[in-house]
Amino acid sequence: MLITAHPDDSEFGPAGTAAAWIDAGSVGRLVVCTSGDQGGEDPNADPLELAALREAEQRAAAKVIGYDEVVFLHQPDGALANDLALREHLVREIRTFKPDAVLTHDPEAIFHSGDRINHTDHRTAGMAAVDAVYPAARNPMAFPWLARDGLDKHEVRRLYLFWSNQPDVYVDVSATLERKLEALRAHASQMKDPAETDSWVRRWAAELGSKIGVAAAERLRLIIVDEDPSEPDPKPAPAPQVGG
Repeated sequence: MLITAHPDDSEFGPAGTAAAWIDAGSVGRLVVCTSGDQGGEDPNADPLELAALREAEQRAAAKVIGYDEVVFLHQPDGALANDLALREHLVREIRTFKPDAVLTHDPEAIFHSGDRINHTDHRTAGMAAVDAVYPAARNPMAFPWLARDGLDKHEVRRLYLFWSNQPDVYVDVSATLERKLEALRAHASQMKDPAETDSWVRRWAAELGSKIGVAAAERLRLIIVDEDPSEPDPKPAPAPQVGG
């Protein structure tokens, strides 16, 4: 399950990873907290019309990646709050879909590369997703009416955080980079210069790929919520550095 703040976050984020895992046999679902009704430049635009457009763009992009469903929580764009209402929404979705892994924004990333500020909605969606995964989704006494309605507790085993300043996992997306780019182009309302976006996404994926010897990669921060001793270590020790 991929949980994001806005339409297009998933495509600018780990869409290549999601597509690769879906191709490998996983079932993926996308949960979008807002509908992106502030994602425009015209203050006179109708936010409801923009929200409808951005939802349609996200559904088209999600079809390219291969998610089984897209869920919109219709929270306020630009004013997303990690409150009980949002966490209940997310717990409901987690207990319904029962994912082994949840991918979401890294809530600890306030600044990127010293020159970019991470959107408050990104940080809020990430923290709400983390709080929903642990402890709420696995606690039968959290939102007990959900359990009484048949949505029993569910234990997510892995959290993967994207746009992180502390990445420690690289995913080969060589076979799915074109799908990621096609899905990005579905967000036409947000693409001022599609060719430029295509160029820098390719360049960034290639730079990350060079770190693990593949054509293209994405990187994530892995939080192991539940260990499984029968599985290999998903975080092998890094190779020793050479030189001073």
